[in-house]
Amino acid sequence: MERHDLLMKLSEYDFAAIDLQLYLDTHPDDKKAIEHYNAAVNSANKARAEYEKAFGPLASFVTPSRPDMFTYIDEPWPWQKQ
Repeated sequence: MERHDLLMKLSEYDFAAIDLQLYLDTHPDDKKAIEHYNAAVNSANKARAEYEKAFGPLASFVTPSRPDMFTYIDEPWPWQKQ
């Protein structure tokens, strides 16, 4: 899958998870919404892992760096066009 397509998929899953989280803040017992939320989070995590495996980390604070050099800047950042 292409870089842009993976980012779009991840954005969709993250948006769904955030939207459902807001709903669950006021409806914490809605079991169907909880199922949808968990599915969105799991899908986002899979998409994030797929993206990072293919193109590198999406955030500097989730990936350790080498002791002698900050490596997050080695790759183009996710929002930079190819």
